[in-house]
Amino acid sequence: AITALLLALFQYMYKSKVKSNLKYTLTALRALSVFGILMLLINPKFESKTFYDEKPTLVVAADNSESVSYLEQDQNANRVIETITTNRELNERFNIQKYSFGKTVKGLDSLSFNERQSNISEALKQFGEVYANETAPIVMLTDGNQTYGSDYSYVSKTVDQQIYPVVLGDSTVYSDLSIKQLNVNRYVFLKNKFPVEIITNYNGTETINTELKIWSGNTIVFSKPIQFSAENTSEIVSTALTANSVGVKAYRVELAPLQNEKNTVNNSKNFGVEVIDQKTNIALVYDRLHPDLGALKKSIESNEQRSVTILKPKEYLSSINDFQLVILYQPSNNFNLVLDEIKSQKLNSFTISGVTTNWVLLNNSQDFFKQTITNQTEDFQPSLNKNYSTFIIDNLFFEDYPPLRSEFGTLEFLVPHDVILSKSVNGIDTGQPMLSTFEIDNTKHALLSGEGLWRWRAQSYLDSETFNDFDNFIGKLVQYLGSNKKRNRINIDYKSFYNGNDDVIISAQYFNKNFEFDNSAALTIILKSKSDDSVREVPLLLNNGNYRVDLSGIASGAYDFTVKHNTESISASGSFEVLEYNVEQQFLNADIDKLVSLANNSSGKAFYSTQYDELISDLLSDNRYATIQKSTKNIVPLLDWKYLLGIIALSLFAEWFIRKYNGLI
Repeated sequence: AITALLLALFQYMYKSKVKSNLKYTLTALRALSVFGILMLLINPKFESKTFYDEKPTLVVAADNSESVSYLEQDQNANRVIETITTNRELNERFNIQKYSFGKTVKGLDSLSFNERQSNISEALKQFGEVYANETAPIVMLTDGNQTYGSDYSYVSKTVDQQIYPVVLGDSTVYSDLSIKQLNVNRYVFLKNKFPVEIITNYNGTETINTELKIWSGNTIVFSKPIQFSAENTSEIVSTALTANSVGVKAYRVELAPLQNEKNTVNNSKNFGVEVIDQKTNIALVYDRLHPDLGALKKSIESNEQRSVTILKPKEYLSSINDFQLVILYQPSNNFNLVLDEIKSQKLNSFTISGVTTNWVLLNNSQDFFKQTITNQTEDFQPSLNKNYSTFIIDNLFFEDYPPLRSEFGTLEFLVPHDVILSKSVNGIDTGQPMLSTFEIDNTKHALLSGEGLWRWRAQSYLDSETFNDFDNFIGKLVQYLGSNKKRNRINIDYKSFYNGNDDVIISAQYFNKNFEFDNSAALTIILKSKSDDSVREVPLLLNNGNYRVDLSGIASGAYDFTVKHNTESISASGSFEVLEYNVEQQFLNADIDKLVSLANNSSGKAFYSTQYDELISDLLSDNRYATIQKSTKNIVPLLDWKYLLGIIALSLFAEWFIRKYNGLI
């Protein structure tokens, strides 16, 4: 400011030709212009604060599962939600957010109470993550009966919010018989006996007698009298049934109900087994111990149709005819005779290479592929080929999987092959195959370049808390290698039977005449019920590289289906059975004890559905849920203030105009 003023005074006061009072006006305008320009050069920053009030959030989550309506609590739930969300004082104090939950969490529009499963723990976990940095007490309307997910009693330790369960159900204790759990293998073998374990429960005070029966169709295949009392409230019944024919066999376990028993739905339970003719025996041949061996055995044997035997090369040669598939783990010099036998007998094989693989031997023993030998190793990340056409692959997040270590150098295939996984380094696909399959001379083969599969199985568990994703991937690869089926243009993936509350999902892949995956195909499934011959058609939707249809909710029974292309005469067929069972109808009361424990552990409080006025009063009087005044500090540079440019331009123009008007220019 001083510099601008001195400069203006020098120009208009010191030896200036302007003698009138006009020089004072011009001095002021010049000082203002120079001051503005110098301010822009310095560009100072200014702080501004804005204050606002932030109300706490009130999360209202309603259980939308079938058990709520089965316990006749649906009207109570709607009434409580309506009362809470329309309360004027609550709306002034909180930002109310409404949700419903069953197996997943959704925004709440209306409640239908048709969810076939309830996952309370997942709902609480998601609310804890979304509102981690806010004050957000959770009002949860539920009967406390969870049918899916981990125990929600322990979730409160990870959710930093107060939880207020509203119990949908009464506390009256009724006498009740139930089948608590049923354990049976999914697959059994023809002419074999398979074990069945049934855990039966009794809730009551009197001594009662009942009978447990297992039905196969209209035939009783097992029965046993059982006595319960106030002291003896549970009994485990074990038996063994015989598998007499191949296919899906459905059974029903039934407890004779008590007189005037309120809930008889939980007295019976259906189960099924798939009877298969023989087990697929797989030889895993090795020459050195490695964690991959155990991971492969566990993964493959997760399907009870398959058995893995880990053998040394000499042991395998002595029992070669006992196996339908051989896995060669890092072939060494000791594999020479094994490789010769595989070639001469035309056996299916799965070769896994690593840092100790003898590539000289492997290159010379077959004419399918050649590896450039560099005697150097490298870590490679997997990259999934979504156009793989031989069988359906679940879209796993392979890019997040740990790298595998393998030989550095070019791998060249000399026969037609399909790449499942390719190698990538630092996110860049090298174009080199990591896992490939090929068919030659009516035999099937696969080659995996890399050791460290045990890390993949561990990563699968870290991602989803289950090994299923990785085990299914390896299982499909082994199933393909162990069978003699030819390639089809439509591949379908489904289970032979589904339990009543399972998701009935059927996947398909469609390939054009060149066996390239077609993501623009129009596929339809034609579903026919064997019981009443009813037919329905449902389109398949593209999802993560597969065409899928979700048939969850269809009635129990046996079904035939055909997946067809809408414009080409190409199709694939199958059949499955849905066993009758509704887990949401197994409950007689709300789980009050667990809900009270949940509230206490989270510093909240449990209420019955008739105590909503007390709940509202408690929320309004709790000092933990006060409105917080917050401020936002903004730092703004002067360059962002556009008015200053206008002032500079206006003062320069005014100075020029005055001088021009008075003949000073």
